[in-house]
Amino acid sequence: MVAERQANLVRQPVLPRPLSVQAQTKLVTFDVAHTALIVVDMQNDFCHPGGWLAHIGVDIAPARRPIAPLRRLLPVLRGAGVPIIWVNWGNRPDRLNLSPSLLHVYNPSGAGTGLGDALPGSGAKVLERGSWSAAIVEELPVEPDDIHVEKFRMSGFQDTELDSILRNLGVHTLMFAGVNADQCVLCTLQDANFRGYDCVFLEDCAATTSPEYCMAATVYNVNQCFGFVVRSDVIVAELVHLALGSDRS
Repeated sequence: MVAERQANLVRQPVLPRPLSVQAQTKLVTFDVAHTALIVVDMQNDFCHPGGWLAHIGVDIAPARRPIAPLRRLLPVLRGAGVPIIWVNWGNRPDRLNLSPSLLHVYNPSGAGTGLGDALPGSGAKVLERGSWSAAIVEELPVEPDDIHVEKFRMSGFQDTELDSILRNLGVHTLMFAGVNADQCVLCTLQDANFRGYDCVFLEDCAATTSPEYCMAATVYNVNQCFGFVVRSDVIVAELVHLALGSDRS
C-alpha cells in the first residue's frame, strides 16, 4: 500500500499448503501456495493442422497429446489457486527481436518458410505476436486471470518479464508443460533451475515432434540434474484429496 505519507512494504503471509506426489524417482513434497504452472508454446503454429509445423511437413500428432491431460489439469489447478502462465513464442512484426540464427530454425536452407514468413495459402505470418499463428490452440481454455508472457528465444526467461512476475507472485516451485519438450520446455526449465526455482516436469503434459530418444533424454536429464518428473493425473488426484480434506475441516 502506498499513500502520500506512508508506504507499507509488508507482504501478507501465505499459509503453506504442502502437497506430496509420487515422482519417477521418489516422493516429492512441495507447497501449492507457492507454485505456478508454466505452459510453453501450445500454439496454432506448433499444434494445429493448419499451422507452421504441419505446413513444413512435421507430424504434429505428438504436439497435440498434451491437450487432453491439460484440459483435465487446468481447472483443478485454478481451483487450487495455482497461477497458470502461458509462455508463448511471439515475434515482432518487423522481426527485430530475432537474430539471424533464429531465422535458421526449421528453415536451414533459407528457401523455406521460417519465423515471421507468410504461410502459402493463408498468408498467416509464422508466430507473429497477436496473430492466429501465435494464439493458443482453441482446445485449451484460457481464463481472464491467466498470465501471458511472450518470448522469442528457446527459453521463456531470456529477455522477458517471466522471472519478475514469478518473484512478485511469491512462487518458488514451477510445473512445466507444453512443446517441444526437448527444446523450449527444457530450456525454460533449465533456466528456472539456474535461477533457484524448484522444477516439476509434467511428463504427460509435455511432448515433442523430435525423435523419441529426445524425449527420453529430456526425462533423464530432468531426473538427473534439474528437478522431478511427475504425471499430471497424480497431481490432480492429490489436489482433489487435499480439497476434500479442507472441506471436511
